This record gives sequence, C-alpha cells and structure tokens, in this order.
Amino acid sequence: MSIEQTLQERSGSKCELCGATDHLSVYEVPPSDGSADQAVLVCGTCKSQIESPDTMDANHWRCLNDSMWSPVPAVQVMAYRLLNALRAEGWPQDLLDMMYLEEETKAWADAGLPDDDDDAIVHKDSNGNTLQEGDDVTLIKDLDVKGAGFTAKRGTLVKNIHLTDNPLHIEGKVNGTQIVLVAAYLKKA
Repeated sequence: MSIEQTLQERSGSKCELCGATDHLSVYEVPPSDGSADQAVLVCGTCKSQIESPDTMDANHWRCLNDSMWSPVPAVQVMAYRLLNALRAEGWPQDLLDMMYLEEETKAWADAGLPDDDDDAIVHKDSNGNTLQEGDDVTLIKDLDVKGAGFTAKRGTLVKNIHLTDNPLHIEGKVNGTQIVLVAAYLKKA
C-alpha cells in the first residue's frame, strides 16, 4: 500500500488538519524518514500556507483547535508548529498551553521550529550602532519627560540602560527617574 493510500485510510480521506476533502496530498513532516508515520494528508489550502508561511490566514488555522487532539504524532507535530507560527495572533497561546506531547513527539516538533536567535530583538541608536544591556548612551535631542515635569537635555549621559521588548525603546535613569527613551534620540557613549 502506498503512503498516500495509508494516509487516506488513516484520515478517512480528509485533510488531517482542517477536515477538507478536496485537493488532498501527502506532506512529509520534516525531518522525515519518508514513512506514513512521519507524514500527514493535507488539502491544497493547508499545504500552500505551510509551504509559504507569509500567506498564512490565521482564521483558517482555527481548525487546529480540533486537530491538535489527534492521536497521530505527525498531526500533533504539525498543529504544534503551526500554533507556534501563529503566536503573534494571540489566541494560539491558550491552545499551546493545553497541548500535551509525548517527549519524543515534542522533540520532533521543536526540531522544526525556527531558532529563537533568528527572532532576537535588536536595539540600535541614532547612528545604527547596536545597543546592549548595561551600555551608556547620550541624548542627542532635548526630550520633554511627560509626567515627571522636566526636560532631559541634549548631551545628558544615561548610564546602565535596560533593553525593552520594543526595539525602538530603551529604559534608563535621567535625573534619578527611570524613564523610557526612544533609541533614535540616543547615541552610544
């Protein structure tokens, strides 16, 4: 029996991710040994979005709420990876928190995720220099500090900065007050 026939039988001739019944094809879940155990049967819509992540329609993937509970490890791995890819949408985090994967399946699923280092936030000053936690910076523009009632003057040295989750902002103390500063108005000291 071919891999496609095995998957057709296993899935009841439906996409194992969304349940669609047309334009079905085999998708090998990388890294794969080419067996049916490491492949899923997917529809054309799912396959095109898996292969071109920049075209992902978050609403289409609400189907993962059901398919993540599949007893088939390859389907679980695909659901896990897709939910991770959609985390920026907000709603997948609840599903990821509920999802349980056996240790071996989780290792397989994690092997296909991009490294977190690729998504690292980079903070740059006005000259394009990369800022690091603890650096000292100098203001290149007078900044009104709203709520604190003072103006941070150009040339003020801000020591031991703290990086934020936003690459455009850093935190530092000016006149004894911890404030958020726009990185574009700073230069590395």
